[in-house]
Amino acid sequence: MAKNKKEKESYEQALEKLELLVEQLESGELTLEESLSVFENTIHLIKSCTRKLDEAERKIEALTENCSDDIIELETLDENS
Repeated sequence: MAKNKKEKESYEQALEKLELLVEQLESGELTLEESLSVFENTIHLIKSCTRKLDEAERKIEALTENCSDDIIELETLDENS
């Protein structure tokens, strides 16, 4: 159930959390155990952000491909007119 909640958070929310976790790691104030836990969370957030970016890229490619097909059709119609 926790995974579904993480997947539903926006890319921007995940990135903001990631930045906060990196700040914690860079502060040097965490114990080894805390650092490992925070590092594990950063890995999960990085994977989540990567999935979201990959999905956005696929959508853009699909939209662009459809748009290119429409433009080719319009150019063909103009040439035949």
